[in-house]
Amino acid sequence: MRTDVHADPRLTPQTESAQDSPSLPTGAFAPFSSVEEYILRCTDEIWVDRGVGLISSRYYAEDVVLHGAYGTSRGVQPVVQGTLQSIRSFPDEVGFGEDVVWEQRGSGFVSAHRVYSTGTNTGWTEYGPPTGRHFEKRALAHCLVRDGRIVEEWVVRDEARLVTDLGFDLERLSLEIAERSAWRPLELAIPADPLRAGVSGDRPRTAADDDCRRVLDAMDAVWNTHRHDRLADHFGKDVVLHTSRGRTLQGIAQYSTETLDIHSAFPDARMRVLDVCAHDSARAGRRITAIWMLEGSYSGYGVYGAATGLPVQIIGASQFLVESGSIHREHRVYDELALRVQIEQLRANPAAPLAQ
Repeated sequence: MRTDVHADPRLTPQTESAQDSPSLPTGAFAPFSSVEEYILRCTDEIWVDRGVGLISSRYYAEDVVLHGAYGTSRGVQPVVQGTLQSIRSFPDEVGFGEDVVWEQRGSGFVSAHRVYSTGTNTGWTEYGPPTGRHFEKRALAHCLVRDGRIVEEWVVRDEARLVTDLGFDLERLSLEIAERSAWRPLELAIPADPLRAGVSGDRPRTAADDDCRRVLDAMDAVWNTHRHDRLADHFGKDVVLHTSRGRTLQGIAQYSTETLDIHSAFPDARMRVLDVCAHDSARAGRRITAIWMLEGSYSGYGVYGAATGLPVQIIGASQFLVESGSIHREHRVYDELALRVQIEQLRANPAAPLAQ
């Protein structure tokens, strides 16, 4: 998966120098000259050069913890095995490294790498034999790096876009995956105040803190207090939202309606922010990433089949562009296929952990 081709010239990876992070030890991103170069180069070495063994020998801790749409796993071998399988499934995959947002965490750092991928399915996948069809999807990897190795990672993908591009029926596929009991609840604690300390650790006070608080307030207004009449206080009138299944929406009214669509299925859902990081760049502006959990019950409209009344847990990530105190763009990534699988799995087994 290449990450050296970029759709937006403002995001071309002209790597920042170590002077842009004066308090971060250079060993934190060795042997590279910056955090951004570390993230982009290690991705290319693994996916483009196919140096998959570098996952365990250089870039990931042996006991790495990985949080994804299907639960939490521990250890580096699942990362190695999943990478080998993915490369074979999509050998011509090209990943556009859209942005790297990072922030210091003690002597290490946390990074949010947003990637847009395209390619062709010419190998077997977990969904079946090769379809030969073109696909596009967006993903975001939020990594905690210490001593040059990834020790914990939160990964979200727009898998629903991938499988529909490959020609699969989302409803039928989710039933098939649910029969394998593929989904498990995530193993993590909800932080009290992610502005000061999130799941990646204590946050330093930065010049972006006021805008980070604006983002948190906006997310609360949209998802928790339902003050859609006040969205203009947080968002530019022409705000652009890139969201699941490759959809792009524009303007406050469309932004509001997209959120209401989700609440129509999960009317009691609440947004819990897990982690925040922010980064300023002369070429890309101030970007703020929030890793989040949406929790509620499937007790509304039957968007995903008959409502069950059972709990749901959606992990996702949003990257915001903030200018002059307003949010002008959001890239929202979550796995709508995994959400469907979770619903069907709990429908068949209501005594599963999250439903207890």
